[in-house]
Amino acid sequence: MQISRLFEIVYIMLEKGKVTARELAERFEVTTRTIYRDVESLSAAGIPVYMTKGRNGGLSLLPEFVLDKTVLTQRERDEILSALAGLSATGRDEADGALSKLASLFGD
Repeated sequence: MQISRLFEIVYIMLEKGKVTARELAERFEVTTRTIYRDVESLSAAGIPVYMTKGRNGGLSLLPEFVLDKTVLTQRERDEILSALAGLSATGRDEADGALSKLASLFGD
């Protein structure tokens, strides 16, 4: 599921700093082209993804980026968590990781 993957890509970049498209593609079992499309979606949503080319290149977030939970209203946060919980209940394992990460991020 793309939404879950997008959240997880942001989370990975927040944790690791820099990651290659190939690493992400292997992690999510998709093509690198899919990862680049995901990066385009993140950029369109206002997430400042920075790409560097070359031997030590990769994808990263601008250092000043912080995922601010105040961007979403409480109702929106609840709806996101409910949607992920519903996916998780249907046996979609990929929703479990996103659910736990967002639940801890949204915790008030």
